[in-house]
Amino acid sequence: MRALLRVFDRLALGLAIIGALIIVVQMLWISYGVFMRYVLSSPDGTVTEATALLLFPTAFLGLAFALKESAYPKVTFLFDVLKPSAQRWLEALNLLLMILVAGFFAVAAVQGTIGSFRSGSASEILHWPRYLFWTPATISLLFFTAYAILKLVDLMKSSSDETFDTTASRSTPQ
Repeated sequence: MRALLRVFDRLALGLAIIGALIIVVQMLWISYGVFMRYVLSSPDGTVTEATALLLFPTAFLGLAFALKESAYPKVTFLFDVLKPSAQRWLEALNLLLMILVAGFFAVAAVQGTIGSFRSGSASEILHWPRYLFWTPATISLLFFTAYAILKLVDLMKSSSDETFDTTASRSTPQ
């Protein structure tokens, strides 16, 4: 189980790196657009749509990495006063809620990807196929859901007397 979690940790990092690279591309493209518009007085009409379309997959590519790093916002004042066994159950409930919400969005994303592929829909200005933007988001959501399930299984299989560190990732070797 731990070996599989380490593989998922690496894949989560890979997806986050892809998201970071897309952000760099957006930054360069927007800078180019600003230069063209204000320095050369020749605006590029594709910049706005292209960078907006790239926001969609970027929004989901970091989900699993945030789970790996336990980087989601948490209210810990209650969590910190609970006994370790209660902390485990609360963490399990938290993971279960993540799985349910992410699972719902993953199903919607799969349907959106298939629907945009079948319909051949494309962006308005660039005419880029929409499924190209749905696909990374779908993969990210499916991966996140599977990763959360693995983390839940790992949490439930770990011994109850193990101390639970809320700031560290469950899959980090200790």
